[in-house]
This record gives sequence, structure tokens and C-alpha cells, in this order.
Amino acid sequence: MTSPIDTEALVIGSGPVGLFQVFQLGLQGIRCHVVDALPHVGGQCAELYADKPIYDIPGIPYCTGRELIERLQLQIAPFQPVFHLGQQVSHLARQPDQRFRLSTATGLSFVASTVFIAAGVGAFVPRRLGVEGLEAFEGSQVFFETAAPLDPLELAQPDHASPWTGRHLVVAGDSDSALQICLEACTGPHAAASVTLLHRRDQFSAAPERVAQMRQACSAGRMRFVAGQPTGLRAESGRLQALELLNPQGETEWLSLEVLQTCLGLSPKLGPVAQWGLAMARKQLVVNTETFATSEPGIFAVGDINTYPGKKKLILCGFHEATLAAFGAVALLRPEEKTLLQYTTTSTLLHQRLGIA
Repeated sequence: MTSPIDTEALVIGSGPVGLFQVFQLGLQGIRCHVVDALPHVGGQCAELYADKPIYDIPGIPYCTGRELIERLQLQIAPFQPVFHLGQQVSHLARQPDQRFRLSTATGLSFVASTVFIAAGVGAFVPRRLGVEGLEAFEGSQVFFETAAPLDPLELAQPDHASPWTGRHLVVAGDSDSALQICLEACTGPHAAASVTLLHRRDQFSAAPERVAQMRQACSAGRMRFVAGQPTGLRAESGRLQALELLNPQGETEWLSLEVLQTCLGLSPKLGPVAQWGLAMARKQLVVNTETFATSEPGIFAVGDINTYPGKKKLILCGFHEATLAAFGAVALLRPEEKTLLQYTTTSTLLHQRLGIA
């Protein structure tokens, strides 16, 4: 445990609406920290449609989800937000001084004057193999891969840490990510001792060209494919030794391994938000549309996590909500200041905050 991080604003979620919330807070002179359960920024844009087209962002006729996130990151750069990725907020409570104490599942803690929940449909968590006892080996022999794009240049670096280097690797999944990990683990300075791709059937959701590369690697003997459904495991002396499989012929067989990398995708979970005592309707936070405040003063909700009459789950609407939430926050944090509507085209103050000469 470390001393809590003190901040005027904490944004939970780094999807497009969370990132735009950072921008609007910055225009109001409010610096913030950002927490996200994923190990990278982007939220649904990165997980669900990183390479798919988006046509309804004002002033941008066309961009992909990844491109939108990149542009938003450039936009918030002048405000230097601090990101805490791979952290899921598990606890939130009001302190005697009326600020909020928040902590994550790993023990990171914050004290924030205002909180902005931009968690979309919930925290994305990796899907797990339904094998009893496998969780005991997570982090030591069992690892998860998110849908974040792999960087081949990074993987090729000599100092890149790979849990499978020199070990017998099994990769479970049928996605681009699963097949790419197999291909990367076959060769190079961090090659595994052996590489096995595991999926319940010999059909894949990965791109055809990547499937072709995988089959070529199998033909060349650099890796192999095994069809089967995991049903159990064998462990000795506290180490995972093998997975029990039910093969397509209905027979049981064992697959030896030292490292298991699962690439089964991610699923959104509302998680601890439901236990924070905030007014909810159909698993969404009820807000006041004047400031997008929740039932708890000082806590705001923007994007897909909130609900109100006429709510539309669009990124564009989330941007509007983040703007009004930022104005609501500055009125709460600095009630003695007169709130003036300023424009980025003419305001010297906003130019200073944006770092524009």
C-alpha cells in the first residue's frame, strides 16, 4: 500500500468519452488522473472496432476507432493527465472532508474531490477458460491477452519480456491475436521451446491471411494445432503440468504445457459500480442532465454508463455530456468563481491552458 494520490478529479474509463472528459476538465483548469481496467487506452473503440469505420464524429468524415483514440490523445496532451492502466476501481467512499477515497483491486488508492464515471458498458475483463483450479496459476503460468493490437517492432526488441521464452507454450483461442502470438513465439530471440495453438475446432475467426500463415508454420514444423475443449488440468508440486482435453472424436487426451496464453476476448462487467450506492435504473447510473451529476454530489457519469430520458448511446452524445459535467465540476470545486462561457477561438485563458502561443 502507498499513500493515496490526491487529485481534484478522477476519471474512471479511458474510452473516447473519458478522454474528452479530460479535455473539457483541462479547459476549466482542472487536472486529473485517469483509471482504466484495460492495459491500454481506448475502451470500446480499441476493443470492439479498432479498425472499423466511424462516420458520425463532427468534422471528421471518416476515421477508425483507433484513429479516433489517437486524435483524442493528441487533444488532451497539453493537460498532461496521469493514466493508471490495468487498474479496476473496486471501492469508493466519501470521507469526512467530503472528498472521495477510491482504491483499486491492486491496492492503488486516490483521494479525489470529484469523480467522473466514464466506464461505458462496464470494465472489460478477459474471458477465462472454464477449467476449475486454473485461476491458481494466473500470473505465473496462465496469462491473458487483450484485443489491443500487437506491436511486432516491440516484440522484436531484445529486452521485450515474454513469459514463454524457452518454455512449452499453449495458446488458446482462434482470433488474430491468438494466431499472431503463436507466429511470434515460433522464432526470434524470445522463441518458445514449442508452440501449440488450441481451439475447439479447426475453424478460426482470424483474418484469412493470418490463418494461412499459421497453417504454413504448422506444415514447416514450427508449431502445431490441436483441436479440443479443455475439461480439467493436472498439477504437480504447485505447477501446472497439463490440460485435459475432450477432442472432436469425444475422447480424452492430455496436452502438456509450461505456459498457457489465453486469447478468448473480453467481456464487459459492470463490476463494483453497482455497489457504490448510486441511483441506478437497468444497470445504468441515473443522472441530472443539467450537469450529469449522479445521486451523489461530486460524482458525475458520462457516456454509456448513464441513463436519462431521451438517452442515446452515441459517442457524440457522450462528448456533450462530458462538456456539461466539466462545467458542473468547476461550479462545485470553485463556487466563489463566476462561471463564464469562453471560446477556444478567442479566449486568452484557454489559449494559455492549451499551450497555444
